[in-house]
Amino acid sequence: MAAGSRVWLPLLLFTLCCLYQRTVSVDRNNFKTCEQSSFCRRLRHTEPAVSKFVVLPETLQTYKQYILLDLQHSESKHLFVLKLAAVRGGIFHFQIDEKSPLSERYRVLDALAKEPEYVNVKVEGGSSGSTITVAADGGTSRAVVTLAPFKIDFYNGDKLVVAANSKGMMEYEQLRRKETKPEAPLEEEGQEGQGNEVQEVKEDPGAWEENFKGHHDSKPNGPEGLAMDFSFPQAKVLYGIPEHADSFALKHTVGKTDPYRLYNLDVFEYELDNGMALYGAVPVIYGTGPSSTAGVYWQNAAETWVDIFAPEQEKNVMSSIVKLVSGSSDEEPPVANFISESGIVDVFILTGPSPLEAFRQYTELTGTAPLPQMYAIAYHQCRWNYNDEQDVTTVSAKFDEHDIPMDTMWLDIEYTEGKKYFTWDHHKFPHPLEMIRNLTERGRHLTVIIDPHIKRDGSYFFHNDCTDRGYYVKNKDGNIYEGWCWPGAASYADFFNPEVRKYYADQYLLENFKESTAEVGIWNDMNEPSVFNGPEITMLKDNLHHGGWEHRDVHNLYGHMHIMATYDGLIRRSEGALRPFILSRSHFAGSQRYAAVWTGDNMADWGHLQASIKMCLSLSVAGISFCGADVGGFFGNPDGEMFYRWYQIGAFQPFFRSHAHIDTKRREPWLFPEDVKLIIRDAIRKRYRLLPLWYTMFYEHERSGLPIMRPMLAQYPADTKAYAIDSQFLLSDKLLVAPVLKAGQTKVDVYFPAKENGEADLWYDVDNHRKYSSVGYETLSVDSYKVPVFQRGGIIVPRKERIRRASTLMKDDPYTLVVAVNKNGVAKGTLYIDDETSFEYRSGKYLYLEFEFKDGVLSSRKIDTTASYPTKSWLERVVLVGLSKAPKSATQHLSSGESSELDVYADEGGAFVVRKPGASMQDSWSIKLKY
Repeated sequence: MAAGSRVWLPLLLFTLCCLYQRTVSVDRNNFKTCEQSSFCRRLRHTEPAVSKFVVLPETLQTYKQYILLDLQHSESKHLFVLKLAAVRGGIFHFQIDEKSPLSERYRVLDALAKEPEYVNVKVEGGSSGSTITVAADGGTSRAVVTLAPFKIDFYNGDKLVVAANSKGMMEYEQLRRKETKPEAPLEEEGQEGQGNEVQEVKEDPGAWEENFKGHHDSKPNGPEGLAMDFSFPQAKVLYGIPEHADSFALKHTVGKTDPYRLYNLDVFEYELDNGMALYGAVPVIYGTGPSSTAGVYWQNAAETWVDIFAPEQEKNVMSSIVKLVSGSSDEEPPVANFISESGIVDVFILTGPSPLEAFRQYTELTGTAPLPQMYAIAYHQCRWNYNDEQDVTTVSAKFDEHDIPMDTMWLDIEYTEGKKYFTWDHHKFPHPLEMIRNLTERGRHLTVIIDPHIKRDGSYFFHNDCTDRGYYVKNKDGNIYEGWCWPGAASYADFFNPEVRKYYADQYLLENFKESTAEVGIWNDMNEPSVFNGPEITMLKDNLHHGGWEHRDVHNLYGHMHIMATYDGLIRRSEGALRPFILSRSHFAGSQRYAAVWTGDNMADWGHLQASIKMCLSLSVAGISFCGADVGGFFGNPDGEMFYRWYQIGAFQPFFRSHAHIDTKRREPWLFPEDVKLIIRDAIRKRYRLLPLWYTMFYEHERSGLPIMRPMLAQYPADTKAYAIDSQFLLSDKLLVAPVLKAGQTKVDVYFPAKENGEADLWYDVDNHRKYSSVGYETLSVDSYKVPVFQRGGIIVPRKERIRRASTLMKDDPYTLVVAVNKNGVAKGTLYIDDETSFEYRSGKYLYLEFEFKDGVLSSRKIDTTASYPTKSWLERVVLVGLSKAPKSATQHLSSGESSELDVYADEGGAFVVRKPGASMQDSWSIKLKY
């Protein structure tokens, strides 16, 4: 057998094996449990205790914007340093590190959008008392440090909102040299450890090195884990810490299940309703109660487990714990215990007090998603893989033939030459530029996949450059790390090296990637990173990155650094003219600044359809608003009902893409029976009608940091019955969406929440204008076309009713305003308009308008009076919903002084329609109703 055959036969077999793995459900044996993860079982506590840490008050150092204090471990006498500071806007920041470590510990960089804006602090107490208080100058928040045992209580006004280490579960393993005495037997193949309760084993057998399924982790720094608990005294529910395919409200884990795991992994056909790790990790958690919301951002990129104590769920389990905690009330608050493998304690406390304010505080730190191009929030068509140029052209033409709008065609890995990124397979795609331009001429775009694994091929420029320049991640011995992924033998660019990021970004420039254009979108997949033959299908923890950092320290940041480099490349590709579109599977805190995120390899299953809502809600409150799921499920073949119901959900989620595995049946809408196709078309057209609203919400997200897709508790925190609801959701504060989530469903129970005063908002069915005015559940009948969506009373929603083949062709089309009045007969709304592609809006080239309806008059004004954009769009229609009496006509007044009489008529749903006002959207105007 030839040498080449000896190399490629195992490669072929391995690739086939990986393809097979993608067709079967997840093998849990491939992934660790807490008991199989040495640091987790060492540091996990199931009961509160008296903290082993005390503050040495004589070490207090006070500075304008922070204080420093020494902490001491009461048993080892090892010293640590606490730095506590206040950040503008009701945020506290504290860090704890060893005072004199053997070597430097990793501190997360690149997650924050900018250096926090620290404020001056006022300090009270010290050596003479038992506490030290740090108050934020000019704010209502303060932190109270208890000296012995150590804890920090954080207040917003008079309310204690977060307590750090109040349960005494803080742990901090000091870096030390390995002793020469014989160690316990090395743990092998996921063997469960003995745990701290076995007294005769003084050191966990995996503390200094461990194996998992034949993979060895050398742990050159030994045990270096840390943990800290956070109580939320005002909260009834905890949520956040995506990404998990579980309920939005976090479940009690102690004594029942593993903690929630934050460790970016490529998980095939992930399971539902558990906290196992998935593709992303955002270590932010919130606690909400009727009177207050607060959050904790645990800034650590190492493998992390989060234990949840939820007394409301587990009163029997927690009853013994309640008795142990001094000063406890009859009802214990929920607690989150963060356990990380390495790094330092680096924590931001978000003091709220409302859910929206806590979300805003988090995005003040980590940033917001930049406004995408309009096409990116329209509908995307994808599968693994469209076969060739003809296939792409035919699919695009079929959307026109069947009158279904679509903005973007996608290409998966098969478009490349042998899985070598930045190349094309010229047998299947001989004229890529012509294919791209043909799409562009039809108003459409192309998105292509580019993954971080680099094929080890001597004829591949990228591999040769990375090898010659030392750009690859290294193994523990300092040699180039080699793993396996789609190309077979592969190595991985070290994106933690700024020089590597620039080199990678340079490849997107059109002088390098010549068979591309500035309009092409990029899909960064497999960037956990996925390594088919690695431990837990990822990279070895003792691999080495730029600066000598181990992979264990930075694992959850790898995908983030990948998309950061991609974003830089796309910005420079268009010389800063066009807003990039990037989709990423892996993500961390701050990834929203660069890319949209989807929920990975889901299944054609009703449970996964339901999970798409829960997962995107968790991502949204963690700053990642541009979220969606593969419509129809990546694996499997959906039947017609599931398929159209999934489209109906996807049409109301921020990222809207259909995608499927290579082994699934083709599932373009017209391949289903005619009745199914028409329902799918209707769902997509609903999305396009609401694109002005979506575009405005994305702009307002960039401006305010608030999530687009919101849980019910975001707007209605006083209604505790809404806390557990994750089958329906809000879009901003404007629409309530309660989709059909089960097979054969003919009725939907919709929950209308209570405001702070116990009353309900008014809600109007967007299809028939039926009004709902009571708190509680309403049962609605649904047919196959019905998506229960409700516009809140008091809100004005902009729409466009002329649906074209792509959103890019709707740019100058006229607007319709749907005015839904509240109980006082008043409504307000906003509309954002710009060129839909460039960054010129950041230079004032836009319109941000507010509409108000009051006392029978609808008026328009500029919110930002210095901004301007010469739109050709005009006002085509006004729909007035919920009026107490019928208008007979209307008079329009323009800023020029002109006035005109307008017709008003009643539609079938009882709304009143003002026909063709014709006012330019860039002018000020008013329309007065006549009764």
